[in-house]
Amino acid sequence: MRLSRYFLPVLKETPAEAQIVSHRLMLRAGLIKQASAGIYSWLPLGYKVLKRLEDIVHQEQIRAGHLPMLMPTIQSADLWRESGRYDAYGAEMLRIKDRHDRDMLFTPTAEELITDIFRGHVTSYKDLPLTMYQIQWKFRDEIRPRFGVMRGREFYMKDGYNFDLTKEDALHAYNRHLVSYLRTYERMGLQAIPMRAASGPIGGDDTHEFLVLAETGESEVFYDSEITDLRFGDREIDYASHAQCQSVLEEFTSRYARTDETHDPDVFAKIPVERQRVARGIEVGQIFYFGTKYSDAMGALVDDGQGNRVPVHMGSHGIGVSRLVGAIIEASHDENGIIWPEGVTPFHVGIVNLKQGDAACDGACEDLYKAFAAKGLEPLYDDRTERAGAKFATMDLIGLPWRITVGPRGLAGGTVELTSRKTGESRELSLEAVVARVAEIYAPHRG
Repeated sequence: MRLSRYFLPVLKETPAEAQIVSHRLMLRAGLIKQASAGIYSWLPLGYKVLKRLEDIVHQEQIRAGHLPMLMPTIQSADLWRESGRYDAYGAEMLRIKDRHDRDMLFTPTAEELITDIFRGHVTSYKDLPLTMYQIQWKFRDEIRPRFGVMRGREFYMKDGYNFDLTKEDALHAYNRHLVSYLRTYERMGLQAIPMRAASGPIGGDDTHEFLVLAETGESEVFYDSEITDLRFGDREIDYASHAQCQSVLEEFTSRYARTDETHDPDVFAKIPVERQRVARGIEVGQIFYFGTKYSDAMGALVDDGQGNRVPVHMGSHGIGVSRLVGAIIEASHDENGIIWPEGVTPFHVGIVNLKQGDAACDGACEDLYKAFAAKGLEPLYDDRTERAGAKFATMDLIGLPWRITVGPRGLAGGTVELTSRKTGESRELSLEAVVARVAEIYAPHRG
């Protein structure tokens, strides 16, 4: 993409309504624009990041054996009355009526709808286990939407639902989701710590939230510092193996890590003082096992192979895809702007032409642009007739991990400058070498 043809409405001043770093930078870098309270338009740059995150979520869900689908945003209230949640959910649910005066709602979550789909088509244990998921817009009518996409009313979310014959099988699905989530977050450049949490309106006794540590987090968290040394890495896991998935769960949940809702001061006090940590965290996902809560209420029964009709065991599992954009910025920024991790950056490299109109500079930039495209990488070429300082400021603000600076002085020696946004370190490389180096950097991030 050439910046002269792109829609990137960057702001020089910080909007007054933005209270936290991610909200300020998303507005300033032209990622989003507020449409109304807690509801945002995703502009081209923000939308690219959103789709990068969505792609990673899809890849890891499919790797774990889960089936993608799509459900509507508008649901019938009748299903929620069956489960008993229509009146119990509270004012966060947006209740509406259609032209025939039927009660409808804008979905905040989809346990009822997926259970209705399941009960209409699955009758035997032979069709289990089954896990389906979607990535879809949701709506919760927050009383005080704030912090941009971190606590908006409309949000983009992956929600998945497992159906299993037994509790043992359903807990394996729980563990399988935990493993897939660890892989997902690490690919995004995040350390998201699984913490024992409260279930809220979803229900169930077994639940973990995944939280990214950040000063602006909405939750107070208590944890053993040893947990921040854990990494999933590139290990291979057989998702069908109960033992392997259980082992990962034990590894990542055996140390104390809880939100303020489930914090136990007596248990926390047993941790060595030098490892006790109190901080704030941003929730970016949650997994639940809630047994037969919905299958009992809604008649989602299967033949168990022994002549009995039994309710299936279920769980639900969410990742806040749009919220993740804000969480990544909170965890990765400096005073000049965003610093995207390589796995989620909207463009892989920025090309800055220091002397637009100079034949040698223009030609070198065009050659780089074509070379990256040929390797399946997306460059953002700043071909505007702006001064160098403005071009550098824009690149720093939007946070591309790598920048190539092309100028007459370097080209005279046959080189361009490759700069890391994260460290600020620069190297002089030939055009061929810089393309090869950037391709090498992104090789582990190609899915």
